[in-house]
Amino acid sequence: MIKKLRNLKLTPGLILRLVVGLVVLIYLGWRIYQTAFGEGTYGPDTWMRFLIAGLIVGGMYALIAIGYTLVYGTLFMINFAHGEVMMLGTYAGYFALEAFASLPAPTAADPNLNFLNAQPVIALILTFVAGAGVSALMGYLLEKIAYRPLRGAPRLVPLISAIGTSIFLQNAAQLLFGPQRRQYQNPDFLWRGTGWMIPVGGKDVMLTYTGLFSFVLSILLMVGLFILVRRTKLGKSMRAVAENKQAAALMGIDVDSVISKTFIISGILAGSAGVMWGIHNGLFNHYVGFIPGIKAFTAAVLGGIGNIPGAMLGGMLLGLLESLGPALLGLDFQLKDVIAFTILILVLIFRPSGLLGEALSEEKV
Repeated sequence: MIKKLRNLKLTPGLILRLVVGLVVLIYLGWRIYQTAFGEGTYGPDTWMRFLIAGLIVGGMYALIAIGYTLVYGTLFMINFAHGEVMMLGTYAGYFALEAFASLPAPTAADPNLNFLNAQPVIALILTFVAGAGVSALMGYLLEKIAYRPLRGAPRLVPLISAIGTSIFLQNAAQLLFGPQRRQYQNPDFLWRGTGWMIPVGGKDVMLTYTGLFSFVLSILLMVGLFILVRRTKLGKSMRAVAENKQAAALMGIDVDSVISKTFIISGILAGSAGVMWGIHNGLFNHYVGFIPGIKAFTAAVLGGIGNIPGAMLGGMLLGLLESLGPALLGLDFQLKDVIAFTILILVLIFRPSGLLGEALSEEKV
């Protein structure tokens, strides 16, 4: 570290970035000090609510960010249609829940009972299968139709194709499902606005059932993906393709098949995040994937693009910063999107490789 500092050349650009960084740090420290020790500070119960909300949304950001990381690690491209893949999973989960709610399953005790509340666990599993399945299929089709024919083209070409695909899917969803906002119909045991009351600072803080369910499921999916990539034959093939496609093909690996499976896996994660988004937040429309998709990209860059642990860390950190940031800085909570995208700009300026560093080729997947 000392050797690197000695060899560091103070160019005008580096000096400017250091000065800007120092000014930003001083400003942030001053605002946080005012918020923490000034008048009208929040109580511990309010900070706990912010923390819980940040962890819940951070888990969803992390799942979507992993999709960006997987595709980048394999093809070195940013799939900007990934948010729309999540959106289609959200719609699939919604229609599955609607079908289960309209399917009668009467009992002697309750003749008006429906399948959604008669068999809530099975209904939820099938809902996630529907959401993840539709998103996985869309991921496969995107790679097959929009990206594979452009694989040998300059890197800007598939990027433009991804942006065009994103706009196409948004408008297609609007035409197919309508522009109105829809609301998820949860099973009774997972109803929004209900949960456990936790005493914090003499007041009760609610830990919602939907929030805990979403957070735990996010962690399980991330752990499962990490094990798949590191411990399975498919994971080894994905890492081999990311390192050197030509060498992997010479070793007998079907490169096209591995890339397709990578898109399918990223689609499964995005679709699961979409269903969780609907279950926890309730309302959604055809734009539901746009902002979370961009923020998940921010999370991937924050943690280190191409780095799976980095995507997980970046998603969690972004969720926390988005939830705690406005309170810490004394800003309006409607400016949380500004904070998220400001973080993206600052990371690209001062740490473009991300917090954990952009993974080397053999580690990018």
